[in-house]
This record gives sequence, C-alpha cells and structure tokens, in this order.
Amino acid sequence: MPDPSPPWQDALYEQLRAAGVTQFAYVPDAGHKVLIDRALGDPDVHAVPLTTEEEGVAMLAGADLGGARGVLLMQSSGVGNCINLLSLTAGCHFPLLTLVSMRGEFGEGNPWQFPMGQATTKVLEAMSVIVLRAETPADVATTVGAALTMAFQAGQAVAVLLTQRLIGAKKF
Repeated sequence: MPDPSPPWQDALYEQLRAAGVTQFAYVPDAGHKVLIDRALGDPDVHAVPLTTEEEGVAMLAGADLGGARGVLLMQSSGVGNCINLLSLTAGCHFPLLTLVSMRGEFGEGNPWQFPMGQATTKVLEAMSVIVLRAETPADVATTVGAALTMAFQAGQAVAVLLTQRLIGAKKF
C-alpha cells in the first residue's frame, strides 16, 4: 500500500505556512520546485521571483519591517551572491530564514558546482548565519522547525541546507 502522507516537500510547505510564512523569495531552482509551485498557486502568499539571490535578503528585511514572515529559496551556488547583504542581518537585527538546495556534494556530476557547494557552510558561518542540515526526509520537519524558532522567535539568521542526499544529485 502506498504511503498516504504527502512528500516531504509538501509537508515542508505546510509547515512554513503554519508558521506564518507569507512571502517566498526565490530564484528558480529544481530543488525548490514543489515549494515554488505551491507558493505560486497559493492566493494567500506572495511568491516573488528574484533576478539574483541577494535581492531576497533585502526583501525579507522589508517583510520583517512590515510585520510579515518570509523565506528565501536558493541554491548553494547563489550563496556567494549574498555575502554583503547577509552582513545586514547582524547589524540591522532582522530574522532571516533561507532554505538552500545544495549542489557540489554527495553524488554531484557537474564540476562547476563543487567550489561554492563546498564553501557554502563556511561562507554562511562567516556572515554569522546559523547553518542547519537536513539529510533525509525524516530530518526536514525537525530541522526546519528549529530554524523557524531560531529565526522568528530569537531573531537570528538561519540557513537550512537541503543536502543532495535529500534532494538527489543531478547528473551532468
């Protein structure tokens, strides 16, 4: 008998919505396809496509100033684009929640993804972003739940890395 529970991606979307997340900033990415599609189809949220990832940091600062909660969806290769704006989270004291679909790790077939994929954690931590990892579907709810608390109750910048063991490695 098939598992009647929704895939982890659908459960993740529901968890974000239950936590009051109404703004989804994203750069199109196959690793976030379910979240992006759900956000685009939800009349109660604002799904905003970005031309570059750092725009999402600014959007989430504005969301916080306006009393809303948001999430930035990006791939590990986009983390490098955000370095300067990530420094604002510490100085301006606004929460940041980002979900990062990882590349350049377990089973990666594209050599161009390795440099930033391998540097993602170090770059985020250098900018005072707390880094959590979800390796399996069973990890997602607990890890994102912790990130939601850390971001929206404690006002921290938190990144959840959705690893290639979780989302699957892409062949090149």
